[in-house]
This record gives sequence, C-alpha cells and structure tokens, in this order.
Amino acid sequence: MSADADADAGADAGADGAPLLAVDGIQTYYGDSHVLEGVDLEVREGEVVALMGRNGVGKTTTLRSVLQLTPPREGSIRYRGEELVGRETHEVADRGVGWIPEDRRMFAQLTVEENVRVAVPNADDTAAALELAFETFPDLEERREANAGDLSGGQQQMLAIARGLVGDNDLLLVDEPSEGLAPLVVEAVAEALTAAAADTSMLLVEQNLPLALDVADRFYVLDHGTVVDEGDTDDVSADAERLRRYLSA
Repeated sequence: MSADADADAGADAGADGAPLLAVDGIQTYYGDSHVLEGVDLEVREGEVVALMGRNGVGKTTTLRSVLQLTPPREGSIRYRGEELVGRETHEVADRGVGWIPEDRRMFAQLTVEENVRVAVPNADDTAAALELAFETFPDLEERREANAGDLSGGQQQMLAIARGLVGDNDLLLVDEPSEGLAPLVVEAVAEALTAAAADTSMLLVEQNLPLALDVADRFYVLDHGTVVDEGDTDDVSADAERLRRYLSA
C-alpha cells in the first residue's frame, strides 16, 4: 500500500470508529522460540487497556511486536488503519506510539527538567511540555532541579510517564509500571497513570491486578502466548477466580 493510501486508510479508520490499535493474529518468535501464538487485541481512542498474565507469557513481547523491536513473522498490527508490520521502530514512534519500558531508561545524571526537555520532539513546544508534565505530576515540579538518578522509585516512574506524555504520543505502551515498588508508591503510580490517561490512550502491561483493574477500561489475559480471557474491568473484581488462576505463580 502506498503512503497516500495508508494515510487515507487511517482517516477512514478514524471516521468509521475502527480501533486506534488493532493487533490481529500475530506470531512472534525469539529465534526458534515461539512466544506469541496468534494474539488478537485492540485499543480504541481514549481507552486504557490492561494486558495481564504471569511472567513469561508474552506481555512485553506484545509491546515489542507493536513497536517492531521484535517484529511478528505472521499477522497484522494496524495503527489508525495503517499497517505497522515491516516498518522501522522509529517510523512507528513517529506515528505517535510511545513506550515506557519496565526499566524506565531515563538519563540519571540529567535533572528532572532536562529529562522532560529531551523527550519533546519540537523545541518550540518545550514550555508547554514542561507545564503539562508538572501540572500532571506536581511532585516532579518540586524536584525539577534534582538529578533523575536521585529520585525515589515512584518519582522515577512518574518521570517516565511524563516523558511519554510530552513526546506527542497518542498511544502509550506502558510496561510493568508498579514492578518493584512499595505499596504506597504503587498507589501514587496508579494516580499518575489515571492522570496521564486523560490525555492519551494506553496499552498497559501490569501484574498488579488491583492497579490494572483500577486504571484500565478493558483487559486481556495472556497465557502461553495466546489471549485466554478479555472483558470490561467493571465486570470483574480483583479476587475474581477467572483472572487469578492465570496470574498466580
């Protein structure tokens, strides 16, 4: 499909209510290891969708597949109606797909403000980006001159989310934001994600079931590289057996 045709498809997708992101039957491998075996999911404009499951079932690989860091060998990934499979990762990012990896990947020796600044694609937008970041996360404004490496775990996660927000992204792929954090900090991160969701759609990988159900509108559960359950978060509780059997060790 030509670039013009892809653009037309994206416009049509928005017009007819098609998903912002549509993942269809992807088969993704690491070498000979078959990790994703026909994953289907979608994220609609304005939604937060949680992707849950035990360690090693393919959650992060799903995000990497969308980003074309680990491209699927089969299947389709469409963003605003445009096929992403076969494109370079920077092309995916240029289309408005941001990534907040589990390890956060900040510049530890730069200040909070400097970390936000380098995430802004257009220098002319820096002032507005800083205002957005600090309005969303007041804790960061108080530490704006502190080095990122000196922040608490929760503050670092807020900074990672803020960097995703100011990157002019319409979709954020967020990987295990509560991993390794104390319960009180997890609560702060949940509030940060909810605030961020006011401005961008999200595909959220998360093993903390209460957090995922609190933040997300819908969920998918992965097991052995396939989707085994899905639904609205309002229809399940954190102690629901249908979910916990796929999340417990």
